Amino acid sequence: MASETLSTGFVPPRVGLDVRATEIGFVLVMLLIFVGLTPFDARTAAAIAARDAASATGDATRQIAFLGTFALIGYGALSRRGAQAFKAVPVMIALLLLWCLMTALWADEPSVVARRAVLAAVFVLSMLLVVDTLGTARTVALWRYVIAGIIVADLVSVMLVHNAVHQPDDLEAGLAGAWRGLHSHKNMAGSVAASAAAMFFYFALETRRRSDMLLCAASLFFLVMTRSKSSIGLLPVAMIAGGLYRIAARNALDRTIAAMAAVLFVLGFGLFIALEWEVLARILEDPQHFTGRAAIWQAEFAYIRDHPLIGSGFGSFGNTGIRSPIYPYVGAGWVSQIGEGHSGYLEMLVTLGGIGFAIGMLGLVVIPFFSFWKKERAGSNLNALLFTLFVFDVLHNFMESDFVQVTSAQWGQMLLVIALLRVGDREAREQAAVP
Repeated sequence: MASETLSTGFVPPRVGLDVRATEIGFVLVMLLIFVGLTPFDARTAAAIAARDAASATGDATRQIAFLGTFALIGYGALSRRGAQAFKAVPVMIALLLLWCLMTALWADEPSVVARRAVLAAVFVLSMLLVVDTLGTARTVALWRYVIAGIIVADLVSVMLVHNAVHQPDDLEAGLAGAWRGLHSHKNMAGSVAASAAAMFFYFALETRRRSDMLLCAASLFFLVMTRSKSSIGLLPVAMIAGGLYRIAARNALDRTIAAMAAVLFVLGFGLFIALEWEVLARILEDPQHFTGRAAIWQAEFAYIRDHPLIGSGFGSFGNTGIRSPIYPYVGAGWVSQIGEGHSGYLEMLVTLGGIGFAIGMLGLVVIPFFSFWKKERAGSNLNALLFTLFVFDVLHNFMESDFVQVTSAQWGQMLLVIALLRVGDREAREQAAVP
């Protein structure tokens, strides 16, 4: 990549209204996905039911917010890059967005699916155009500043704001006492804190600044206090993967061996799941294990067996009563009222079918993974950080639904990683072309 350093000391100066508009739009869209429009909102049964009812018909405030940030970013991108800005969208991601929109043709609620697909496309374009316009160095610098501000605000809010901690009257009573800070749920807070810990670890490794070390420690402390089991368990795995990548990426032979080992591990993991699913299903039979994920996953598997190819329609998994695609499989129980499927892979299969799933996996997992192992990439802190975050996001989707979810911080993070890889390659080519 053209910028192999994480240090923000060499960031080019900001010039022009186009760049400033893009920066403002980027900061705002980051706050939208990491914090949302209603920090410290109540999580009582009545409050959540009211919000779910409002979102089912379309959240106008959220739509306006994302369109507004897209207008800022789009203005900056077109002013600075012109028609070249559209090259920021990888072909497979463009096909994925098109397929999301096409599923409205056979969905039970075509207007809902079309509206959500358009909003998803707006968000994806926003994240990709930001990196294409600002470049890798400035994007990483702004990303770091926003995350630092959020972590500090999370910790301060716990001391000052009642709802920054899950309360006993929470709809999920078992969450009482878990920290969530500015975020809507302790699981989102945990994923943000885990990503922040990885980011500040690599900054501290390179800069040796005390501020980065303190931010890394603060992120880890907040992560533990969220009691988010998924993020707490996945962060060490992602950090080990990032460390191994940093070592292996230094020469061609090690890159090849490490890449093939990773592919074999993933394939072996998938084969184990397929062969031992009955054993795993018995372990997960209690619907309350893994916060009720077993009951949700069983319903999803049942739907996928009956609808393997084209799915139910993008964004139409649950929380729509009898319109929900899983309603015939679970009836009027609590499962039919959830808003997401607690597995990005299964939810993609349910809503987009096998065709959409294949497109999504190629564009979001397979192609980016092999992009990390190009011979032009060195074992730098920046690439190791991106690989760590990529691994965390890929694994996180086994337990949470992040793929193509506008409100998911990890979806935004995955798009940033993909865009940074793509723009980094472009910057390297441009740099090599300079006499």
